[in-house]
Amino acid sequence: MGATKEVVVRLTKYKNVLEKLRSLGFVKVFSDNLADAVGVSPALVRKDFSVFGLTGKKRAGYQVEELIARLNHILGVDEVQRVIVVGCGKIGTALMRYRGFARERIRVIAGFDVDPAKVDPNAPIPIRDINELPYVVKSEKVRVAILAVPETAAAQVAEMLVSAGIKGILNFAPILLKGSRDVVVQNINIALELENLFCLLRFAEEHPEEERP
Repeated sequence: MGATKEVVVRLTKYKNVLEKLRSLGFVKVFSDNLADAVGVSPALVRKDFSVFGLTGKKRAGYQVEELIARLNHILGVDEVQRVIVVGCGKIGTALMRYRGFARERIRVIAGFDVDPAKVDPNAPIPIRDINELPYVVKSEKVRVAILAVPETAAAQVAEMLVSAGIKGILNFAPILLKGSRDVVVQNINIALELENLFCLLRFAEEHPEEERP
């Protein structure tokens, strides 16, 4: 049985929980603990792990350190993952400065922009002219890009990224971009997510007796 996108997403959640437990001094964990933290059943945790041959002992559970190492290897994050940011406006700049990436072994190696006033190759994280993007992607073997450009430019820049060899795009532009068999696209529409949140909040206030999602 192969791993679906949903399984991979849950593995990432399990790994994050395990890293928090390790920081608290835990050396072993049970499927029940992971299930409670992620919001799934213990049986699903064990089923997800079985896809990759991850097994624990009935009474001893899983060794936290060993499980983190194996999940890192399965998820391909046992080495530092290099990404680029395209569009160095407010969102792009904030993402470049986000310190949480380091904890997840993610390194932003460069930003790119069409505005000459933003280009600064000597910055701690260099900002380069977008015309240099294909060369950097190839020379640095970058596979993932964060897209934070205006809506009107998103599709064109996404095509440029794919042509340069990018295999994964995290899209913050307020437009839905579609992936393909060779390119994975994750769309993050902040305005839409906020709108959904307000709708859910309003529903919860008007129908307090209903179960919340």
